[in-house]
Amino acid sequence: MDIITLIIILSLIMLGVISFTLFIRRLLINATPRSSHTSSESNIDKKLDKIIMLLEENKSSK
Repeated sequence: MDIITLIIILSLIMLGVISFTLFIRRLLINATPRSSHTSSESNIDKKLDKIIMLLEENKSSK
């Protein structure tokens, strides 16, 4: 009975360590692409600003 309890406790500790490690790994993997997404978002923002500017110029010239 005592050995079974020890095995259960050790397996729960190992499961917690593995889960925590995978959680931190997933956070690091997901954090890396965000920096590239911000640069593409700023590129999209620039393109949208240019479209708005062109539409305003077209509207004012009519």
